[in-house]
Amino acid sequence: MLPDNLGYIFQDALRVSPLGEVLIQDNIRLTYAQLDENCDRVASGLQHLGIKASDRVGLLFGNHYRYLETLFGCMRLKAIAVPLNARLNEDAWLYVMSDSEAKVLVIGRSMLEAGLRLAPRLANTQIIVDCPSGEGYLPYDEMVGSGPREFRRTPTAFDDICMLPYTSGSTGKPKGVLLTHGGQIWNTDIERKALMLDDSERALVAVPLYHKNAMLGAVKPFLLAGGSLVVLHSFDPVEVLQAIHTHRITYITGVPAMYKMMLAQRERMPEIDVSSLRYAVCGSAEVPEELLDQFRRVFGSPIAESYGLTEGGPVPVINTRWGLKKRGSCGCAFPGCEVKLVAEDGVTEVGVDEPGELVTRNPGLAKGYWKLPELTRQKFCNGWLHTGDLLRKDRDGYFYFVGRRDDVIDVGGERVYPKEVEDILLRHANVRDACVVPASHPVKGKAPVAFVTERVPGQTSEQELKSFFLSRGAPFAHPRRIIFLETLPLNSTGKFDRKSMEDLALGLSLEPGGVSFGNR
Repeated sequence: MLPDNLGYIFQDALRVSPLGEVLIQDNIRLTYAQLDENCDRVASGLQHLGIKASDRVGLLFGNHYRYLETLFGCMRLKAIAVPLNARLNEDAWLYVMSDSEAKVLVIGRSMLEAGLRLAPRLANTQIIVDCPSGEGYLPYDEMVGSGPREFRRTPTAFDDICMLPYTSGSTGKPKGVLLTHGGQIWNTDIERKALMLDDSERALVAVPLYHKNAMLGAVKPFLLAGGSLVVLHSFDPVEVLQAIHTHRITYITGVPAMYKMMLAQRERMPEIDVSSLRYAVCGSAEVPEELLDQFRRVFGSPIAESYGLTEGGPVPVINTRWGLKKRGSCGCAFPGCEVKLVAEDGVTEVGVDEPGELVTRNPGLAKGYWKLPELTRQKFCNGWLHTGDLLRKDRDGYFYFVGRRDDVIDVGGERVYPKEVEDILLRHANVRDACVVPASHPVKGKAPVAFVTERVPGQTSEQELKSFFLSRGAPFAHPRRIIFLETLPLNSTGKFDRKSMEDLALGLSLEPGGVSFGNR
């Protein structure tokens, strides 16, 4: 039976197997009973501080098991968790704390130094720090207490808000997204079913816990299914491979850059046994076809792609663990999710294999944006979320990500989708990664510029790649400049940092000629 409060997402596993292992990190091994008790201690401790339902609680943690205890404990109180992106800076955290009007900030031990710089700037905010001395603030252990703590569960409505995560803010200031208890539980349940999870599964979490890739990609469905989680403090390919070997990991979620680094190390570590791995999921970025092939060959397990966004459920489209998977597709619409692709008017549905903006209606949708009523009205229309993402759908109902609507390049009246240009460049035998962004063009207004990394540095010329593209793609879509980098910059969610590369392209002459940044 599903709970009414996301903080109790593992209630069935607790009832069936209270002594079953649920969380492993370093030398810490928690059972379901221990995790439940610790979540209640957090809820009780926050309640003793005067926190009540609907109050916001900021969480500044690295990847630590206490983040999960604090997150779910906060929800049990029906307070609203505000997870802070640990990879952002002090000013960004200050904005989120101020905008959310959070009454408490809980600082994890790995974020202590940065958190203590932020704390004096937070007026009228209770600061809790996960260190014995407290550093002048309330120690976490004192907040949760050492003796028995009783916390009384109260009913929670479907539309009660459980989390207020903030988007990355790539198009302006970060926006708080109002996620509900009922919506998140519904999406967790269908995710569990799509992944066919049960209590025999063990997930490795090396992606940031504050992000949906970790939470919906592993944590929440595994807790609902009664599985177990191994949490690493950060991603390191060698540590990931060793963890798969040591803990007999069956499942992992990540982004393409992670899997590429794992593959590079795996071939250097043949003694590591990865045969326990059954399944991998890739979110947050598109997966090159070659990576799918190489991962299956080396690890003996498939990678499945999915599509999601914080406001959208967060996952309305996914590849299930069983059945047909199509190359390059992020899957089909979930049962219970209405999904359609519409033209620029926001109403007319596009035809088969035509790019259109994905709009979705499902029980997991956010209730809107915190303190942004006009934006909420624009994005959430008659119960449908307009995502701003362009996808296409084939005759069989499989969706393919094309790009952000804002990323489409208008080249003298012709629409160019960066991903389509990238896909062609990636067919070249010496291209490892490619990212296409717009740059100013003296005649066309805008034109594509490509940033690439090579498999063998220095072996490919700009003109060679241009000719390669022109023999396979539309002339108006060809990249006017090709810039070689040692590595492509990533943002905090593991996607290519397009804004950074757009800045590199500013003022770049689109006249013929090679250009190289970094060592070649």
